[in-house]
Amino acid sequence: MSFSIGIVGLPNVGKSTLFKTITKKQVDCQNYPFCTIDPNIGTVAVPDFRVDKLAELCNSEKKIYNIIEFVDIAGLIAGASKGEGLGNKFLANIRETDAIVYVLRAFKNDKIINTQEKIDPISDKNVLDTELALKDLETVEKRLESLQREIRGGSKQAQSELPILQKAKEYLEDGKILFEQDFTNEELKILGSYQLLTAKPRIYLLNGKDEEVDKKIIDEFEKNNWPYLIIDILMEHDAADLSRQERSEFGLSEETELETLIQKSYSILGLITFLTTGADETRAWTLRKGQKAPMAGGVIHTDFEKNFIKAEVINWKVLIDCQGFAKAREKGLIRLEGKDYIVQDGDVIEIKANV
Repeated sequence: MSFSIGIVGLPNVGKSTLFKTITKKQVDCQNYPFCTIDPNIGTVAVPDFRVDKLAELCNSEKKIYNIIEFVDIAGLIAGASKGEGLGNKFLANIRETDAIVYVLRAFKNDKIINTQEKIDPISDKNVLDTELALKDLETVEKRLESLQREIRGGSKQAQSELPILQKAKEYLEDGKILFEQDFTNEELKILGSYQLLTAKPRIYLLNGKDEEVDKKIIDEFEKNNWPYLIIDILMEHDAADLSRQERSEFGLSEETELETLIQKSYSILGLITFLTTGADETRAWTLRKGQKAPMAGGVIHTDFEKNFIKAEVINWKVLIDCQGFAKAREKGLIRLEGKDYIVQDGDVIEIKANV
C-alpha cells in the first residue's frame, strides 16, 4: 500500500527544506518565491521501534519498515484558485496526494523573504484554506450542473449523489473545511471520488522555535482541535546527520521531531501497522484501521486473502515480554483468530492459508 503526503504552504516558509530533511534528497532551496515548480517526490521509512525490538528478539537478518511518500509542492499565493502564481498546477498536485501537511511560518528571520505583510500562521492558514475551498467549490458546482442533467435522464445514482454535493457546497460557501465537518462513511466515499482538496486529512506544522510561537496562536489551534506540531525545520535540517547519541550530547531529543511528523502523518490517514517476524526478516505492514485478518493476509500475498484459514496473533509487547514465541505458546498467549477478527495496531500475525 502506497500513500502520499503533500507538503504545502506559502512561498519561502520552509517546505523544501523540510522535504530535503525528511527524505535526505537534495532539492533546490534557494531564497526566492516559486523555487519549487515541479513537485519533488521522496519515499521515506516510517520509524518504528517495534520493528527494531522484534528484529533483535528473533535475530532477524533484515528489517523492513512501512513507507510513505512525501511530495514537496510549489508555494501557493492568494488567487491560486483563479490561476495566480502557479495556482492551477499547484492545486492539481495537491489533488493527487492522500493527506496534507500545511507548513506555516512562525520563525522570525529578516534574511528570508516573507511574501506576507507579517508573521502570522493563522492568517497564512486562512489563505491556504480559502484557496483550496474556492477550488473545491468550483469542482462541486460543475458536478452539480452535470448531476442535474443526469437526473433529468433518470439516473438514480445522480439522485443519491445530489444532496451530498449540495451539503458540501453549503459548507464551502461558508468557508468551511470539509475534513472538519460531519459526513457519514457513505458520504465520504462519494466525496472521495472527486479528490476534493479540503476533504483531505491535514497536519499544521508551525515552522519555528517554541519560543517564537505566540501562546495565542497555540490556544487557537488547540481550541479548534487542529492537529499541529511546532518544529524548527532549519535546526532539524542542520542536525539531520547526527546519530541519536550525538543528538543527546548536543542537548537534543534522541528522536527527531521529523520522526514524530512522519508517524503523525501516517496515523492521520487512518492506518495501522501489523508485524511479521522471524529469522529471515521483521517487517511492518500497512493496513487500514478496522480491516479484518484476511485483508491483512492479502497485504502480504493475495493468495493469503483468497485462501485464508486462520491467523495466529499476539501483541508485539506481549511477545517481547515472553522473550519469544516458544514461551508465549507455553503460556497460551498466542491466539487463533478467524475471518472476522479486526486487526489491531501492533499485532504480530502469522497467516495460515490453504496455499
